[in-house]
Amino acid sequence: MNDHFETATLAGGCFWCLEAVFDELKGVGSVESGYTSGHVANPSYRAVCNGDTGHAEVVQVKFDPSIISFRDLLNVFFAIHDPTTLNRQGADAGTQYRSAIFYHSLGQKETAEALIQELNAQKTWDHPIVTEVAPRSNFYIAEDYHQEYFTNNPNQPYCQAVVAPKVTKFRKHYLELLKKQPA
Repeated sequence: MNDHFETATLAGGCFWCLEAVFDELKGVGSVESGYTSGHVANPSYRAVCNGDTGHAEVVQVKFDPSIISFRDLLNVFFAIHDPTTLNRQGADAGTQYRSAIFYHSLGQKETAEALIQELNAQKTWDHPIVTEVAPRSNFYIAEDYHQEYFTNNPNQPYCQAVVAPKVTKFRKHYLELLKKQPA
């Protein structure tokens, strides 16, 4: 990776869904699934899922802002999850599944807050956006088997029922942002 990469840390439900989408974006160098914003060092997946640690499931995205802007990342982020449900995405419920943008700079904070205001003003959803905008905190990478989960487990039932439809929707609406164009 070059020195021009920036980092975005985003929570929007299950990190498998987010990672699968952000992996396909032009300008994204890497995506790691993990945990942030909790009160326990080095949490395990089980502890996070039990709601014992206060962490959110997140992806940490390294991106080249000369190819894809932080705002474009956020537009994709808002399109692939429901930012109006507090601590829930579909059947996944708990604070670990909250919608959040953990900013790495004042510019990211301002971009996130402005976009949320615009989307609320446009009444893009029936309810107001509840996405938390907070400073980044310690990031703990998830266990190895969570990395590239959708790529490595496409036939797993959760992947077929939840992740695959999100990836398909993303591909259809953001064709111009894909690393590889479909044949």
